[in-house]
Amino acid sequence: MNIKYKITAFLILMITFVFAQERTKDTIDDQTVNVIKPYSPTISDAFKIKDKPSIEDANTINKKEVKYNIFSIPVASTFTPAKGRVANVEKTKPVKLYDNYASLGFGSYTTILGEVYLNHELNSGENIGGYFSHHSSQGGIEGLLLDDDFSKTGINVNYSQKLNNFSWKLDLGADVRSYNWYGLPQQFFGQTEANMIDSNIRYNSFYVGGKLNFDNSFVKSGNMSFRHFGDDRDSGENRFVAKAGFDVPISGEVVETELRIDYIGGSFDKNYNNTAAIDYGNVNVSLSPSYQIIQDDLMVDLGVHLTYLNDSELNDNKLFIYPNIEASYRLVNDILIGYAGVTGDLIQNSYFDFANTNPFVSPTLFVTPTDQQYHGFIGLKGKLSNSVSYNIKGNYFAEENKSLFKTNRAQSFATKDYQYGNSFGVVYDNVKTFSVGGELNIDVNRNFKLAIKGQYFNYNTDMQAEAWNLPNIEGSVFLDYQISRQWFMGGSVFFTGERKDESELLGTLVPTPVTMVTLDSFFDANMHLGYKVTDYLSVYGKVNNIANQDYQRWNNFPVQGIQFLAGATYQFDF
Repeated sequence: MNIKYKITAFLILMITFVFAQERTKDTIDDQTVNVIKPYSPTISDAFKIKDKPSIEDANTINKKEVKYNIFSIPVASTFTPAKGRVANVEKTKPVKLYDNYASLGFGSYTTILGEVYLNHELNSGENIGGYFSHHSSQGGIEGLLLDDDFSKTGINVNYSQKLNNFSWKLDLGADVRSYNWYGLPQQFFGQTEANMIDSNIRYNSFYVGGKLNFDNSFVKSGNMSFRHFGDDRDSGENRFVAKAGFDVPISGEVVETELRIDYIGGSFDKNYNNTAAIDYGNVNVSLSPSYQIIQDDLMVDLGVHLTYLNDSELNDNKLFIYPNIEASYRLVNDILIGYAGVTGDLIQNSYFDFANTNPFVSPTLFVTPTDQQYHGFIGLKGKLSNSVSYNIKGNYFAEENKSLFKTNRAQSFATKDYQYGNSFGVVYDNVKTFSVGGELNIDVNRNFKLAIKGQYFNYNTDMQAEAWNLPNIEGSVFLDYQISRQWFMGGSVFFTGERKDESELLGTLVPTPVTMVTLDSFFDANMHLGYKVTDYLSVYGKVNNIANQDYQRWNNFPVQGIQFLAGATYQFDF
């Protein structure tokens, strides 16, 4: 049987091989296919399997419903929550403020500096106070031929009261000051002439004034002041100023108005050439109505100054009309505020103001008002942050009879102590002034304050060759820093640019030409440091003119070099 199966299988393989060999010899003829229509496939309906097919399974087991029964068993709780408490915050002890203080210091050049300020509340809204100050130095500037000591003493007493509808205040005071005309031009004079000069000049002043403020009244405020000012060279001046502010209702609107009366009268024993006395006096009455418009970010003040001048010495009457217009617009909230305006006024000059600005003037001045025809200004101000503010401003002044200090001509035949070119007179000219400046105030916190200010000036005079003794640049820096609770410090730097003046000697056989003098620019740096010993007592030290600059504030008048001063301040109540 096995042999039969083997023979049969062998025959089948042989037959299959023969047929395969014959198929390889077949050939396929070449054919050409012509496409009559492009192929357009279509999608036929297809059977889609359901997402959730139904399952029929006899073995599927249905879930039984389970019912839950919860048995609540009360459990006694002994937990008691703690009561909430406010967290304690460490607070610094508030600084005690006192109503009174006394300060005394001593320094180089035999300097004495003293101040006393008093204020006491008699009753609710009723106060009485006073103020005393003294500053003196025995001088000692090198290279001078005359004494350069000075002294300034002032006293003030005031009383104030606040009632239901108004408050008022009364001031009484006096000042005594002493200076020396020590600026002797040594190119003209020597020790021989210096020995004949009594260079001391003393000023004295007495004043009385009062203020009134009203609530819910037609008249808003009022104040008046009277001052007598004179010297020990038979010169004297009286000035009385009264102002009242009130609101005038017109057609439902309010016009703010100020009424001002300004009287001045004085005399000098001689003019500079000893030929005649000088008398001056005038009274001017001003009315200044102003109406304010506020619309969104725009605020405009529309007003005018009307001033009537009666010159009693020159028998001259004149009416002046000045603009009084100011406007501001908030460009970007408090960050950027633009403002501009045009104002003007009749400025009342006085011997008192001249001597305060330049104590080396001679008692031979011609005093007359300055007509400030207009003062135009434009600027930007705002805040760069909560602690940094700025102000940039440009000004243009047009002034007639602007007062300028100028060195008096030296006289070889001088008979008065101020005729040696060691004093100053006042000249007047029509001056147009352009200025641009800015200031930056940094107030980081109550412990640190910094202020920076600078301004550039350009002057155009009419009759005078220069705007005498007016600087072309001014700048200042102020610093106040509370280092710790006990230590504090501060400083200041002042910069003044170049100024012009003239020097001349009269009465010589050979005429002396007029010399133009250029006073160099200078800066004056000062610093003070203090320590609070107790709440009542503190000690301090000051250094002035740190750079020890030998500069001249006025022609032929150098200042003291570096100055040291130490003292103490005591605060108290009573």
